Amino acid sequence: MSGTDPRPVRRRTFVLGTAAAAGTAALAGPLAPHASAASFGWSDDGSNYVVDTGANLVFKVSKTNGDLTSLVYRGTEYQGYGGKNSHIESGLGTSTVTVKQSGSTILISVAYGTLRHYYAARSGENNIYLWTDKADSSVTATRYIVRVKAGKFLNDEPDSYTYAPTTIEASDVFEKSDGQTRSKHYSKRRVIDYDYIGWAAGGVGLWIVRSNHEKASGGPFYRSLLRHQSTDGGGLYEILYYGENQTEAQRYGLQGPYVIAFTDGGAPSSSLYHDTLTTPWADSLGISGYVPDGGRGRVAGVGIAGRDTAYAYTVGLANSAAQYWGSARASDGWFSIPRVLPGTYTLTVYKGELAVHTGSVTVSAGATTTLNTITIPSSNDPGNASAIWRIGTWDGTPSGFKNADLMTYAHPSDVRAASWTGNVVIGSGSETSAFPCYLWKDVNSGLIVYFRLSAAQAAAAHTLRIGVTTAYANGRPQITVNNWTSSIPSPPTQPSTRSLTVGSYRGNNYTFTYSVPASAWLTDTSQYNVLKINVVSGSGSTGYLSAGTAIDAIDLLA
Repeated sequence: MSGTDPRPVRRRTFVLGTAAAAGTAALAGPLAPHASAASFGWSDDGSNYVVDTGANLVFKVSKTNGDLTSLVYRGTEYQGYGGKNSHIESGLGTSTVTVKQSGSTILISVAYGTLRHYYAARSGENNIYLWTDKADSSVTATRYIVRVKAGKFLNDEPDSYTYAPTTIEASDVFEKSDGQTRSKHYSKRRVIDYDYIGWAAGGVGLWIVRSNHEKASGGPFYRSLLRHQSTDGGGLYEILYYGENQTEAQRYGLQGPYVIAFTDGGAPSSSLYHDTLTTPWADSLGISGYVPDGGRGRVAGVGIAGRDTAYAYTVGLANSAAQYWGSARASDGWFSIPRVLPGTYTLTVYKGELAVHTGSVTVSAGATTTLNTITIPSSNDPGNASAIWRIGTWDGTPSGFKNADLMTYAHPSDVRAASWTGNVVIGSGSETSAFPCYLWKDVNSGLIVYFRLSAAQAAAAHTLRIGVTTAYANGRPQITVNNWTSSIPSPPTQPSTRSLTVGSYRGNNYTFTYSVPASAWLTDTSQYNVLKINVVSGSGSTGYLSAGTAIDAIDLLA
């Protein structure tokens, strides 16, 4: 067996595939059967603190800088490639590293300036629990990377570039000889879509189980690199803050636990997933910024009215200190978001990934804040507006547009991508699938939509809307209808980094509106009106790095 866990990944508010499907031996976590713990304990080899979990895992942490320098499972070393260890960012400098044992738990603490990092081991478990407390921006981004030796889990997944010798963008997007593209950015998944990431091969699974991301940024639909494979080894990531395609400011505070978990090839135990994981054994360990369950609250909503039941709905909570989310039940919109830090939050209801309602909610420690039925006003959902024609659906994503699915795990130049050009005829039945999900100034600007109007429709002014999900280099649409041309719209606030070429359409949803006068339409109803959409910007480079934008929906209102 090689590659990723083949089982489907479900939304995080539900229990994902448990290790029971792979047999009892695959379990890992606090509910797993404990192996003999006769050898549980720690020692000092002069350079490292050495922890034996009493199961099948022995690991070492540097006494100098807090790096994870060795990761031995069943006698095989998995840690390290390219002479590098596993660590925060690219490694911390000289740090103060201490160790203590409290009964069946060992805690290693790392202090580097204002940053605190922790490793914990439990007797009889093949897991390492990690926390990272970042107080300020003295450490730039925040990620933990597990560096894995070459050859342990070789694969040819989208986020692997083992077999991709040609660099086509920056130093991190590659092309294979068959024209398929590979990059560590091509994870396919949003944060809400996964609980763990890793590999399984030869009866061994190595995973990172993510934290609840309460101090991360970007919300439930954020996309980031999760892992990679190359000729010199592999990397598994827990991204706590990553500056690429960010829509929010960085949050500070304690993140965790996130878990490095070994199994016998199956998925990690469901007891490790953040919705069910509580760590009362860690309550008294003295971890900086740690808030036990008793210091947290819950938000519960009895339902959401005004939903379009064809879509999944998500409820998010966010303020400058923390973020959370939960899925709304399909039948009635009921939701529950547990383990929330006290405070006042903006509550947002998302149809797909499109915000259709906002409110405010206050959470208190040890209490449940119960909300009455939330009613989404019809006007809040642009999909409810009466339209003469519509391309796509108003859900905050490019779903359904040409190449949309592929673009979460491939470069736009990939051989599997359909042509980025080609005009669209309203009434053809393939309007959405024929329309490219992305438009670039240097690639397919000037795309044309043909449509007819009735005499009554042509006698009136109409509003044309173009919804976008992000933009690169201030790319935004200017339109021409027959002989009428709109003004150039101002660019909305969007992330400044790459997005469209690194697997992410997620930015800030925005709707451009154009008031088209009646004089713009053709009076001959047998003729097609011609809508031309140009991408305008004074920024960007060339090709797929020219100014561009991702499309959510386009419609002409009645």
